[in-house]
Amino acid sequence: MNIKFVLAASAALGLAACGDGAQDADMAAENAAADQTSVAENVADPDMPTDAQGLVTAQAASDLYEIEAGRMAQENAANEAVREFGAMMVEDHTTSAENLKTALQQVEGVTANPQMTAEQRAHLDALREAGDNFDSVYIEQQVAAHEKALGMLRNYAEGGDNPSLQQFAGNTADVVEGHLEQARELHGEIGSQ
Repeated sequence: MNIKFVLAASAALGLAACGDGAQDADMAAENAAADQTSVAENVADPDMPTDAQGLVTAQAASDLYEIEAGRMAQENAANEAVREFGAMMVEDHTTSAENLKTALQQVEGVTANPQMTAEQRAHLDALREAGDNFDSVYIEQQVAAHEKALGMLRNYAEGGDNPSLQQFAGNTADVVEGHLEQARELHGEIGSQ
């Protein structure tokens, strides 16, 4: 069981025991359980790559999408926090792409040829057409993309076929988890505006 889930659930139960905020505590516990279930479902997805080339292809596409979407957020977001998140995506996913290239130096027969998937290209098209809804569309996409990426990375880190790429996946998963937490927070803030 994930320690963060246990801590979140414990905190929620502790708040419930105080009496004032029991409803908020119940909601926090439900959200923590839903978040854990969502990531667990992604990790258990049999369609996720466990081979080196599959991971590299998916990660390179993910980095490319995140950089492009982040640039769009820097230019088009109305909310300053969303613009800052976009800038962080550009920086961190550029670093991820560089780290992937470094990891690939130790892997024979696997190449990175970054090309976005049809789904990622459709997401960028949706951002271009979002107009005044840019911030909410972008953040919703970011939550979904980071849930998927986190599942993929954890899945490969636990059962992948190349030690160098398993290490890359594990290290990158930690960063992606932080992105996911921030995206969820922004989603909550934007949804309440």
